Amino acid sequence: MGGSGSDDNAPFLKKPISEETLKLLFDVSNSNNLENSLEILIQTSKSSSGRSNLASKTILPSILNILQSQTSLLDHHILSLCFKLLRNLCAGEILNQNLFLQFHGVVTVVSTILRSEVVSDLMLVRWGLQVLANVSLAGKQHQKAIWEELFPLGFLSLARLGTKEVSDPLCIVIYVCCDGNPQWFRELYSHNGLPVVVEIVTTASSASFGEDWIKLLLSRICLEESQLPVLFSKLQFKDILDCEDTKSRDDQFSSEQVFLLQILSEILNQRIGDVTISKDVALFVYGIFKKSIGVLEQAVRGKSGLPSGITAVDVLGYSLTMLRDICAHDSIRGDEEDANNVVDVLLSYSLVELLLILLGDLEPPAIIRKGIKQSDNQDGANCSSKPCPYKGFRRDIVALIGNCVHRRKHVQDEIRSRNGILLLLQQCVTDEDNPYLREWGLWCVRNILEGNEENQKVVSELQLQGSADVPEISALGLRVDIDPKTRRAKLVNVP
Repeated sequence: MGGSGSDDNAPFLKKPISEETLKLLFDVSNSNNLENSLEILIQTSKSSSGRSNLASKTILPSILNILQSQTSLLDHHILSLCFKLLRNLCAGEILNQNLFLQFHGVVTVVSTILRSEVVSDLMLVRWGLQVLANVSLAGKQHQKAIWEELFPLGFLSLARLGTKEVSDPLCIVIYVCCDGNPQWFRELYSHNGLPVVVEIVTTASSASFGEDWIKLLLSRICLEESQLPVLFSKLQFKDILDCEDTKSRDDQFSSEQVFLLQILSEILNQRIGDVTISKDVALFVYGIFKKSIGVLEQAVRGKSGLPSGITAVDVLGYSLTMLRDICAHDSIRGDEEDANNVVDVLLSYSLVELLLILLGDLEPPAIIRKGIKQSDNQDGANCSSKPCPYKGFRRDIVALIGNCVHRRKHVQDEIRSRNGILLLLQQCVTDEDNPYLREWGLWCVRNILEGNEENQKVVSELQLQGSADVPEISALGLRVDIDPKTRRAKLVNVP
């Protein structure tokens, strides 16, 4: 425990702290006890003016002097106070950040937190990393010192500790360093750096995370740098024992892969229009989606939305929502380079055809099932029809189709040629298993009809056949109005 004075602190040190260091700390804090002195200075350093004042008195080198003593014999409580004080001193105070660099603070802190007797105390490691995080914000020179000291083995050792208490500040340090030096992102997803990212994802998957820095890191690596295929494959067998045969599990996914897709899906949804997705990444996600649809053969009706807790279902769902938002991104950006944009690349691989098949294979929404009378099936579903594996699956398919067809006449025509208009009209209903299905259905149908007279004619003819033949139309409580001037159709509620 912390001592009660300079003589009392001597037993903790093989190499005692210099008298000059202790005198400075005691004078500035008006205390004669190292522990009390550090605690007083921590409080002082919480304010900007306090940090500035302590910087003028060059307190920081004295704290490094304490760490540079034989830390194996230094009380952990004293260590924790030193780290907390350094963290505060380096929070936005450039003079202290520069003093930290000048007096070899990076080497001192890194060597301290990686010592075997310290690394077992996760909070000490966390506070040490918070010091480095604050220093890294000072600029390229500070980032360079940290990166060269820790990449890759130091980062890997820390990432392998496997706790969010360490992983959160570690992500800050790595992201800030790389953000100021983009070439280091390439090092991070190289052969030497990728194991660090894999360990970070593994930790976040099992132990969660408390801050969003991991999202920034994964967004940059997987989406902006287009390294999703590389990282995803590295995570495939992360949760499989060494003795297991991975060949027999080629069609299966790991919980870490689910976590990665979940995080990326959230990023895409939150930053629609901000993130540019490459064709390679989009096609890779589409490939995951196609690989995962086999789960529908044995699926039961899902009792919850995503995550469902079933690995294969969650991969299906998150890859689908990623495609939905990738196509929404593309629609928001407009028609630039239309011939080569991401949506058109996906469409060239029969995306709409696959979606219509999947939608058609699903049992109809509950309200439609009740309205369809079949002599051999009282609930209105074919024995071969499939349930939604999670709540929202149908909605997500409809939303993706709606985004794909937005202002694309060739997709409008494809849907008509594949007899998909009636199928999509059937989705304009409320459905307890698919929240917001009606809203997405209306969006989709409006996009199908907009400016397309052939499609408008199909809907009009369906209505003229009468509700007895097409119960879906009247059951919706909707009708199609066509503006006589613009010839554009819109779906409206029947009064």
